[in-house]
Amino acid sequence: MELQQLAQAIQTLNAEDAFRARLTPDQWRVIGPYLTRHDIRAGDLLIKQGDSDRSMYFLGQGSLQVFVTGGPPGSNRIAILRAGSVVGEPALFLDGPRMANVEAMTPCIVWALRGPRLEELAQRTPALALELVRAAGSVMALRMRANITRQTPVT
Repeated sequence: MELQQLAQAIQTLNAEDAFRARLTPDQWRVIGPYLTRHDIRAGDLLIKQGDSDRSMYFLGQGSLQVFVTGGPPGSNRIAILRAGSVVGEPALFLDGPRMANVEAMTPCIVWALRGPRLEELAQRTPALALELVRAAGSVMALRMRANITRQTPVT
């Protein structure tokens, strides 16, 4: 039932950078075992700037803030994310340090898709893995465009 709520949150999120995977409820059920659920307390860091890992997160419940350390005053907060958002999507494409911090503003439920699990899914169900990667790439491109429009350096 929880995965169904996640899929519903993703499908109904009204945000420019929403994760728009073209997946049916049955396809979400196939993907479900490749995700791991994490309960995050308000104030906890989900992602720490500079750390390296290959995980993308789906926000099932709660809200997250994305911010960077350093830089000029007032330029630190990048975004506030609501249920249905994805975060950390560059990690699926780039094996390098995280570009920002992600902190829970409220208690959150997130679902992690780790790189090795995505690779397993790609071996077993290539079309589903391709759709996840396509949608994650779209989110990343939209966010990069927004940063360029705001003249926020992409580093």
